[in-house]
Amino acid sequence: MKLILASISPRRRELLSLLGLPFDVIPPTCEEIPSLNRAPCDQARTFAHDKAESVALPYPEKLVIGSDTVIEIEGTLLGKPQDLQEAESMLRKLQGHCHQVHTGLALIQKAINISVAFVETAHVWIKDFDEKELREYLSTEESLGKAGAYSIQGEGAKLIEKIEGDYPTIVGLPLWRTAKLLEEHGVVLSRSVKEIYRLKPYANWKDFD
Repeated sequence: MKLILASISPRRRELLSLLGLPFDVIPPTCEEIPSLNRAPCDQARTFAHDKAESVALPYPEKLVIGSDTVIEIEGTLLGKPQDLQEAESMLRKLQGHCHQVHTGLALIQKAINISVAFVETAHVWIKDFDEKELREYLSTEESLGKAGAYSIQGEGAKLIEKIEGDYPTIVGLPLWRTAKLLEEHGVVLSRSVKEIYRLKPYANWKDFD
């Protein structure tokens, strides 16, 4: 059974590759329009489903994975900053507080009516960083294109005090639950997910126990 990852994210591709499975990558064609009337976790689930659905329709025999990550703080959704000024505003909002990272995962195979979706949530505490640390991080421009304006697998890890939950979920793919879901639908993993979590073979993962 050939898998398809409906994503343009290199991070999701890298994480899924840890399972040792062959898969194709096809960009989703759906439009992501945030809704103020929908809870952030529901939005992550909906976007993940819509991404998978958009690719599963023309490939009904394939098992398609879609995923989406959103940031929530005090009930408010934080998306991707449009520029460094907006990134600065987001980081100041997160500074010294805990926020939630919701990553939705959908698995769809049209030919045999598989359609499953879930949301994994992790908690992230951002340090009470000083002005120099903020300026240094913004100068990397790593914030651009990242939900919440930081990257835990990059230099953004220096801004994080601690996490509770699944590290890959924060990166963009809830790897443990994804692996178990694939196994439930007949996919034989080439690598043990327990061993992957023991070794933590991904950028900065070992820094967050």
